[in-house]
Amino acid sequence: MEKTIPILPCRTIQPVLDFYTALGFEVTFLQKSPNPYAVVERGGIQLHFFGMKQYEPAESYSTCSIHSDDVDGLHEVFRASLKAAYGRVPTRGLPRIGPLKDTSHGMRQFLVTDPGGNCLRIGQQTSQDQHHRPAPKETFSRALHHASLLADSKEDPAGAAKIIDRVLCIEDERPTPVQLLRLLVLRADVAGRLGDEEAARSALARAGAVHLTTEERESVPDDLERLKELGG
Repeated sequence: MEKTIPILPCRTIQPVLDFYTALGFEVTFLQKSPNPYAVVERGGIQLHFFGMKQYEPAESYSTCSIHSDDVDGLHEVFRASLKAAYGRVPTRGLPRIGPLKDTSHGMRQFLVTDPGGNCLRIGQQTSQDQHHRPAPKETFSRALHHASLLADSKEDPAGAAKIIDRVLCIEDERPTPVQLLRLLVLRADVAGRLGDEEAARSALARAGAVHLTTEERESVPDDLERLKELGG
């Protein structure tokens, strides 16, 4: 039986170990010299780390994919653990945890980025087709599709903000209430990641004023939960 284990870089080992310990991982190996190296484990997840003095966490592209059969439960546990450890849920900078979302490639996932800049893509398969779905042709659905990809797959909140701002300025078309809510919640989310508190407050206020029917509310539980979280 084969097993793949990611070996991820970090500048210093201890802050990374503290982070994963807060998430409920156990440090099962630690070597301080001659080369810093450590292993953390939680259930079926095992991650290895090595130290690099010249490493820059903010510029990291290191990532790995973790599959779970209860991604909603894991997201809830991780958020609660981080809030207990940091006094808040870190959603920008390093470390951070992202929102739980259904992707366009048949996964329900969230991203966690540790103090070393390593991104864990934690997801649960929701479809046998793992290819990205084609972008919708309808104006606002298409904008939401591309903005979501930029915000959560490419981690480009500025690019996502530009798409949303541009589509919401269209005068001869109007989004449905559900589309408007989803666009505004994502706009508030990326504004927060960019440190633009004024834009975040404005988008949250507009999102909170969108009237949805009971049926419409039932169709966007993740967005409504995110609206609640962002509103504090």
